[in-house]
Amino acid sequence: MKLLVIGSGGREHAIAKKLLESSSVQTVYCAPGNPGMRQDGIECLDINENNHKGLIQFAKEQNIHWTLVGPEQPLINGIVDEFESAGLKIFGPNRLASQIEGSKAFAKKIMTTYGIPTADYQVFHEVEAARACVSQSSFPVVIKADGLAAGKGVVIATTLEEAYQALEELLVQHKFGESSQEVVIEEFLEGEEFSLLSFVKNETFYPMVIAQDHKRAYDHDLGPNTGGMGAYSPVPQIPQSVINQAVMEIVKPTVLGMIENGTPFTGILYTGLINTIEGPKVIEFNARFGDPETQVILSRLTSDFAKIIDNIFNDKIPDITWSDDTCVGVILAAKGYPEAYSTGVLLPEFPDKVTTFYAGVSERENQLVSNGGRVMLLNAKAPTLAQALEEVYQFLDHYQGDELFYRHDIAHRAVKYLESHS
Repeated sequence: MKLLVIGSGGREHAIAKKLLESSSVQTVYCAPGNPGMRQDGIECLDINENNHKGLIQFAKEQNIHWTLVGPEQPLINGIVDEFESAGLKIFGPNRLASQIEGSKAFAKKIMTTYGIPTADYQVFHEVEAARACVSQSSFPVVIKADGLAAGKGVVIATTLEEAYQALEELLVQHKFGESSQEVVIEEFLEGEEFSLLSFVKNETFYPMVIAQDHKRAYDHDLGPNTGGMGAYSPVPQIPQSVINQAVMEIVKPTVLGMIENGTPFTGILYTGLINTIEGPKVIEFNARFGDPETQVILSRLTSDFAKIIDNIFNDKIPDITWSDDTCVGVILAAKGYPEAYSTGVLLPEFPDKVTTFYAGVSERENQLVSNGGRVMLLNAKAPTLAQALEEVYQFLDHYQGDELFYRHDIAHRAVKYLESHS
């Protein structure tokens, strides 16, 4: 098979690399990909991920068996609808189903309608009404841009002043353009967060192993929200009983509810959850693989990834098996991220003992240099969490430059949990 992956980041690097492991896969193309991917034999294309016409033309000319979409924007823009109209197989939700990520208000309505546990909320498009709401709220309070904001459209306001500032940026200054025409204000939930991804085709779904992401930029969960600074899997502090409960009370009714709503979902359903004292509740839905969770989750997959997708396309039950090992992934980001940052930093080389997934990189004089906020992820896989942490950090801690930074405490909650239960 010849396959096409759409996107250019670390998530797409991990997806394409895993697909290439299949004995049935001849070539994996990535559009546009990045130069770091070529080290793993991935064919990168000079076609932008939002150039649907160009991607369709390529898929037809090269007889691509099927296409998998990595990022959210092409999904929201209807790339699945266009591929299917052209008679091409593509794995991902169509434009209507993608609203589960593209609109927080849409997702909340689905959850309210079908009894899916989540935080109480209200939706506003006028700043005065939103201010009135937060002035009567208990703090902290969560304020979210309704649309896509690259993981940066969420503010956890601890004071009324912070809440007013967030509303000003979103509803008045329109910090995220059309994505902040509306805001969702919701109660703050306390508990342990985790990500539960599932392969879905209409009413059929297959949950993956869970992971935990670290959204804040700096150690001790300080600083602004980012697209994610690292992840690990498994998550020992989340018991299997909670995962089972989330599958039955959240994933299943969401999948069935989307059908009843007239927006059936096919693709990867990302369910961002928090384990509260009342049980697991939804923080957010995404309509695709998460980043950086994908890098650690797929590293634990021991069965044929390409065959899984192929079987789902053909309504066959896939063989899905996972390693018991622990994977820890740590992001190296450009100094200043998620705000303004510099590019063109020569990238350090790391040994083969850790796996490198490239994201914001370009090539200069045959050398990889930084070209984005999240530059690369280093992933270590080992029998225990302690070993995986040691493997990834023994190399990162020797990094001498100050143009890139990383968090030193990825998986710290799991470490504390294991120490207290040893």
